[in-house]
Amino acid sequence: MKLFFKGFLLVLLSSVLVLEINAISNLQISRICRKERKEKACLKRLKLNRELLDNGKPIEIPVYPYKSK
Repeated sequence: MKLFFKGFLLVLLSSVLVLEINAISNLQISRICRKERKEKACLKRLKLNRELLDNGKPIEIPVYPYKSK
């Protein structure tokens, strides 16, 4: 009975977390890219990343080293 309850709880929580994931909208993308120097390139990159994530494919996230003063 405990095993069934734990399994049911796991399935319930995972379905709730999956339902809470929302893609970024075009309006949010345009607001983010307004601040960038190359706005068109930023729009294209973010829309491509959103499309790849929707299809379940991995995206590249650049990591910049920390520059101490």
